[in-house]
Amino acid sequence: MKAKHIFVHAPYALIEEHLEFILERGINPEIAFTGDTLDTLDPQRLREIAAILTHNGIRTTVHAPFMDLSPGALDRLVLEATRQRFRQVMDAVAILQPLVVVFHPGYDRWRFGSSRDRWLGNSIETFQQVVARAAAIGCVVAVENIFEEEPSTLLALLQAIDSPLFRHCFDVGHWNLFSKLTLEEWFAALGPFVAEAHIHDNHGLTDDHSPLGEAGIDFRRFFNLMARHAPEAAWTIEAHNREAVERALQNLSPYVAERYPHM
Repeated sequence: MKAKHIFVHAPYALIEEHLEFILERGINPEIAFTGDTLDTLDPQRLREIAAILTHNGIRTTVHAPFMDLSPGALDRLVLEATRQRFRQVMDAVAILQPLVVVFHPGYDRWRFGSSRDRWLGNSIETFQQVVARAAAIGCVVAVENIFEEEPSTLLALLQAIDSPLFRHCFDVGHWNLFSKLTLEEWFAALGPFVAEAHIHDNHGLTDDHSPLGEAGIDFRRFFNLMARHAPEAAWTIEAHNREAVERALQNLSPYVAERYPHM
């Protein structure tokens, strides 16, 4: 199933192990970096992998590190550590030349509810730096919904940066877990900003990352909204082992046939 805007989550640490599978299946990987992989990254090997993928007509997106990071942190040491990680991942992005690079915004109302304006100000400064790098590279930066119960903080950040290179990654699994809004309400607010969607399923209790169609999310409704609001957005399967990837790609195939009828 090869389509230029369909991607599959792939940790960088496992790329070498699964490179043959990626090439055989024509899978476009969303390459996910952690702090550890960035600290031990061999830029020359990354260039070689990027060249192999490009030679085989394979596109990439990138998922930035997020564990323990906070782009709007109130603690200056945490904020600087986050910005350093973001600088590191943008160095990798410059080599890979992905379509989109996805970041977690790090907001939740339990930690930042009384300091929302300070969180927003720090986040604006952080992502202005990231977007400046992205403009030089030629890729889009997208912030993903995680714990957001409604999209106002993401919307404020998107409007403040006000750049076509700064968009939204809509994670339908996280929406199902945390949002108090319907899909229609979420897309009414952020639909025009969606550059990528993370596609996985759950029953609204834990972040299972099940293949789409195997838990509780109404994917017909989701894909109809994507077609209406973000028809050119990338779709990224977020499954965490090869067998789940295979099932997810199979379950995705009817929606791919609708989007790419001449494949």
